[in-house]
Amino acid sequence: MTILPTLQSAFEQKRALKVISGLQNFDRANVAAVVKAAELGGATFVDIAADADLIRMVKELTHLPVCVSAVEPEQFVMAVAAGADLIEIGNFDSFYAQGRVFGAAEVLALTQQTRALLPDVTLSVTVPHVLALDEQVALAEALVEAGADIIQTEGGTSAAPQSAGVLGLIEKAAPTLAAAYEISNAVNVPVLCASGISSVTAPMAVAAGAAGVGVGSAINQLNSEIAMVAAVRSLVEALDAAKVAV
Repeated sequence: MTILPTLQSAFEQKRALKVISGLQNFDRANVAAVVKAAELGGATFVDIAADADLIRMVKELTHLPVCVSAVEPEQFVMAVAAGADLIEIGNFDSFYAQGRVFGAAEVLALTQQTRALLPDVTLSVTVPHVLALDEQVALAEALVEAGADIIQTEGGTSAAPQSAGVLGLIEKAAPTLAAAYEISNAVNVPVLCASGISSVTAPMAVAAGAAGVGVGSAINQLNSEIAMVAAVRSLVEALDAAKVAV
């Protein structure tokens, strides 16, 4: 599978930034604001919920590649037909609050089913943070074997920061940073470090081996488009600084 040239370039430069509006966010006004901020702020691509009307709206709002997240393979067929450029099995964070947990066998099965339905679409898959690190690595390897083009890590919801300020931000990102480090050393596809990432920890993700970061609530929960754009820009600048440092 070939990854879109703009994404491939960003991955190779280790400065990819995915702005996530939310797998269960169907608020058109909020999604539109997030997407506009992503483009104005310099993000690489956006990630939205699997809804045909939402996809069509976003495709009219931005020139950025549009990723669609879901946990049901059939929804991806609809999403691609509506204009999605790539798809993501994951962004599980919103499910954990509901008590829904994804195990390795289920994620692998979803990947296999999705690949059977859509063999030629760029596919990203999240490795659940509920697995031990060695199990995350084993699953990532199996997912790549099954056809995943991008692996995404997570862990922000499992972190329990004890500190305020910068130290708290580092504590929050620790689980997904650890997963990015271990998985990037085990697979030969881009690893996107997501969940709990901020402009403070984005450079750490790159240092850990990630090809970029995915950021959701740090942007989509802000209450103004100006603040959203500023947050995106801050992340882009952090990734650029990390690239210079490397």
